[in-house]
Amino acid sequence: MPRLREIPRAEVTSETVLRSYKLLFGDRDPVSQPGTATGTRGDWWTVFANSPDVFDHAVRGFALYRGERKLDPVLRELGQTRVGWARGSQFVFSQHCKSLRGLGVSEEKIAAVPSWQTADCFSKEERAVLAYADCLALAGGRTPDGVFQALKAFLSDEQILELTYITCLYDMHAVMVRALRLEFDDRDDPIVEVAAPEDFKARDFLDTGRR
Repeated sequence: MPRLREIPRAEVTSETVLRSYKLLFGDRDPVSQPGTATGTRGDWWTVFANSPDVFDHAVRGFALYRGERKLDPVLRELGQTRVGWARGSQFVFSQHCKSLRGLGVSEEKIAAVPSWQTADCFSKEERAVLAYADCLALAGGRTPDGVFQALKAFLSDEQILELTYITCLYDMHAVMVRALRLEFDDRDDPIVEVAAPEDFKARDFLDTGRR
């Protein structure tokens, strides 16, 4: 379950939060009756409702999609999907796989996002975007000149700024949902010690004769 309290509909006073609850959950209370059309619990919304100002800021950020964007939405979604995978957020990755599918992207390409470096199905432009997403998510923004030059060969400065901002926005969401254990990222860390056999002794590591 989420690490922060979820806010039930009865406690909400923010019009932005109430509109979002209505849009996503209808007349249900999303805490006692969770679930969205995409199969998520919807606890991103109920946890972010702890701070109506933060909630409003995040929702206004999503409204970028409805603005006068210059960036091809497929390239935008490739960046977001890759950043979800790179950050290990099953929620961000899964949701944007669905968005790619909604834009008509092939199943071959969607399946290849985790291994884009060795996939032949992406165009050189798509590969440049995926490489840049890795620079943002995995290298903290450290981007070789060659990657940036590949972007500038087909994107304007305005488009690159949009790609950078939106990809980093979803990098933030990928980090936050993992930290707060929201949606599909409510799961235990898989990197734990595997118990040794009962008769194992630490000195066994130094005893080459018993390996």
